[in-house]
Amino acid sequence: MSKKYQAIKDQAYEANLQLPALGLVLFTFGNVSAADRARGVFAIKPSGVPYEELSPDKMVVVDFDNQIVEGELRPSSDTKTHAVLYRQWENIGGIAHTHATYATAWAQAQIDIPIFGTTHADHLTVDVPCAPVMDDAMIQGDYEYETGFQIINYFKDKGLSHQEVEMVLVANHAPFTWGATARQAVYNSAVLEEVARMAMLTRQVRPDTPRLKETLIRKHYERKHGKDAYYGQ
Repeated sequence: MSKKYQAIKDQAYEANLQLPALGLVLFTFGNVSAADRARGVFAIKPSGVPYEELSPDKMVVVDFDNQIVEGELRPSSDTKTHAVLYRQWENIGGIAHTHATYATAWAQAQIDIPIFGTTHADHLTVDVPCAPVMDDAMIQGDYEYETGFQIINYFKDKGLSHQEVEMVLVANHAPFTWGATARQAVYNSAVLEEVARMAMLTRQVRPDTPRLKETLIRKHYERKHGKDAYYGQ
């Protein structure tokens, strides 16, 4: 087997192992991919293989048109969704998909996750968006392919930047996250799950909790991501 794609296979393997380590998946309920933009391909977890049985060489390499380039196993059933996102959003290098409990609960409720506190604002300045329920034609058609466009089109409709909002819920389904690398995509999945958990608990403590005020949103986001950011070393 060629070593040409070894780097992205290693990245995908390591990122996929982080999903169970972070408590983001049960059994095989998730996947991560890592892209090689120069070659127009990505490596993704094989479908239905338990995490403890994975290895870098079991990762499947697929191009952005969803054609298998290298690998002996079937790729994740969500591969077409990944391919659409990579083709449409040219600057992302990793994608993660989980069915993590709290984020998925919000997706099943078909509700955006409100920005209640500064933990949320440290990562984005808006509610975590929930793309609406897919119509019957999309569901009955090329479902995984159409899921990618459900995300893309919702971001366009809402005027959201995928570079600023690196996460989404798909109504009745589950979350997808992305980033410059597969590792960043997994980080965003972990952040999303914690924000979802906090928001749900907040609603239980106080059902009419107001949204975080704009000055705090800007302060926390800008100190970490703004041009004059001072968070970290």
